Amino acid sequence: MNYLKFTQYAYLIAAILFAIDGIREYNAGNKEGAYLRFGFTAIGVFMFFFRRNFAKKFAERNKKP
Repeated sequence: MNYLKFTQYAYLIAAILFAIDGIREYNAGNKEGAYLRFGFTAIGVFMFFFRRNFAKKFAERNKKP
């Protein structure tokens, strides 16, 4: 289950990419598309913290005998 440590960062990288794309779309004048990408950014950041919390709980549970 070592891959759980890395999947949380995949969500963070995706959120950063969506934020960059959202800013680019907003500056181009496509506000509806930008808001959609900002929504995906928020979901990505939420999933990063959710997965990090889940990984910590999973690691603590495995430490107990």
